[in-house]
Amino acid sequence: MSRNLLQAWQGARARLEAAGIPGPVIDARVLVEAACGVTRADIVGDPYRELDAGQVERLDDYLERRIRREPVSHILGRRGFWNIMLGVTPDVLTPRPETEVIVDHALRLFPEGRPFSLLDLGVGSGAILLAILAERPAARGLGVDASEEALAVARDNAARLGMGGRVALLRGDWTSGLGDAGFDLVVSNPPYIATHVIETLDPEVRVYEPRLALDGGPDGLDAYRTLAPEILRVLKPGGRFLVEIGFDQRVAVEALFRQAGALEVETLPDLSTHDRVVTGVKNPLETHD
Repeated sequence: MSRNLLQAWQGARARLEAAGIPGPVIDARVLVEAACGVTRADIVGDPYRELDAGQVERLDDYLERRIRREPVSHILGRRGFWNIMLGVTPDVLTPRPETEVIVDHALRLFPEGRPFSLLDLGVGSGAILLAILAERPAARGLGVDASEEALAVARDNAARLGMGGRVALLRGDWTSGLGDAGFDLVVSNPPYIATHVIETLDPEVRVYEPRLALDGGPDGLDAYRTLAPEILRVLKPGGRFLVEIGFDQRVAVEALFRQAGALEVETLPDLSTHDRVVTGVKNPLETHD
C-alpha cells in the first residue's frame, strides 16, 4: 500500500508512541525527513506527496531500530550541537544540549578575534572543541581521548568542518605527557555516572553509549580526582577551566578543584536550572621554577 508524507509521519508517530518511545513526535518527524529526503516544510506544504518503495523501506527500517531503543543519532549517524553538525557513531557519546553550557561560557570568556589555546580532555566526537573553534577562528585546540575509535570520529568531524589545520588530536590518558602551563582554557565532559547507576539508565544510554564515556567509578567522581590537579597543572596562570558534572556533584567537584588550588570556583546551571558546569581560574600569580 502506498504512503504519502502525512500518512508516513502519522504512522511513524503512532508506532513510536505504541512502543513507549520518549519524544515520539519529534523522533517521528526527524526519521521521516531523513528516510524520505524531505524537510519539515515539505511535510507541511506538500503532505500528500507519495513515497517511493525505497523511502518506505528505509523509514520502516529506521522505525524498527528506534523501537529497539537505538538513539536517533546512531540511526542517522549525525547530531546537531551548538551551530555545527557532527558525525556520531557508537564509539562516542551522543552530544547533548546541556553540554552547550560549556561552549556558551567559553565564548563569553574569550571574545572573537582573541587568539587562545584550548585543551579538550575526553574529546569524544569533538563536539565541545569544534563548536568553540568554529566560533573563534583565532583559537587553536588539542583534543585528547583514550579511545582511538573516538579520535577517528573527531578527526572526521574536524576535517568535514574545515578545521583540520587548527586541531590536533592525541590518544592519551587525560593530561599524561602534556607539559605545564600550556593552555588558556581547558574543557572536559568526563565520565561522571556512578557505576551502579548505569544499569538503571534508559536503553539509549545503557546499551548504546560507550561505557568508557559514562562510568565515573563507584561514586562517579573518579575522573575529577585525577583531573582537578592535572587541569590546574596544564593551565597557564590566569587560565580558565570548564568541566561538566552530574546534577548532584557540585559540592564534591567544587571542593576537589579548590583543594587543587583553583580560584573563583563556581557552578553554572543548564537551561533546566540543574547544576551542570564547574568553572574556575588558575592563580594568575602562580609561577613555576
